[in-house]
Amino acid sequence: MSLLIRDLVADNLPSVTEIYADAVSRGTASYELVPPDLQEMTSRFAALKEKGYPYLAATDEAGALLGYAYASAFRTRPAYRWLVEDSIYIHPSARGRGVGKALLTELLARCQALGFRQMVAVVGGASESSIAVHRSCGFEMAGRLAGTGFKHGLWLDTVFMQKALGEGNSTMPDPDTYPGTLA
Repeated sequence: MSLLIRDLVADNLPSVTEIYADAVSRGTASYELVPPDLQEMTSRFAALKEKGYPYLAATDEAGALLGYAYASAFRTRPAYRWLVEDSIYIHPSARGRGVGKALLTELLARCQALGFRQMVAVVGGASESSIAVHRSCGFEMAGRLAGTGFKHGLWLDTVFMQKALGEGNSTMPDPDTYPGTLA
């Protein structure tokens, strides 16, 4: 399979909405219960891009969207600004084909280049495949919260994983450069 990782563009948002709707309706990665519409997904995309967070697309040779990934604030308090959370969603037909790992690898590189120092993965439903993808990219287990979500008639656990970016917490960040300016 030929795979291209690039910046996601607004024209991809109908496909993003479709992929996310499947994740909400059938999966446990998202704890939303009702899939958001295109207008809401467009607003979410614009808010992340306005803040300068990377939002990536994985496409096949024909340009079809196979999956997407983005970084966002883990929390909005200013002291958290050096930490990003990743989100990755894959079209059902592309799962298990290395798309998630390719997206995560590029997302890590972009976030490190921007100056972020840590990335956290919040794995809804404690998905073994998501845990495996993150582990393959160097994430370590940071904790597990039992029974934090209730969806599809099941209590779901949430797993936290973490990876240091660049110098991590071994040096002081520069508050005058991005992401220091996000305060």
